[in-house]
Amino acid sequence: MKDFQEPLHSLADEFHQLSESFTVFGDESRQQIFTTLIRAGCSGLRVGEITKQTHLSRPAVSHHLKILKDAKLIKLDKLGTMNFYHVDTERTIIKKMQTLFNHMDMLITDFEEDNQ
Repeated sequence: MKDFQEPLHSLADEFHQLSESFTVFGDESRQQIFTTLIRAGCSGLRVGEITKQTHLSRPAVSHHLKILKDAKLIKLDKLGTMNFYHVDTERTIIKKMQTLFNHMDMLITDFEEDNQ
């Protein structure tokens, strides 16, 4: 029988490191803003453009952009007095989430095989 204690402890650490990101993505308005920014591509969008496309109020969009930015899911580029928001092209957090899901899948598979 395989010892799962260390891999499960490692998985718990990964969950802890990404807990804020999961919370951030739990809000439908932030999901809507994030997918809008994905469609915009690398050039990004200004708050007014996001407001028009999402039909959210300007204060709501600004609030959610700050949360997404603080969670390192989006970035801000300044061009003079204009601010352009875009998805983090390095996708650091998303890659960490993918790694977490891959580890979960491997552990489930290993556990099933071990218990057959």
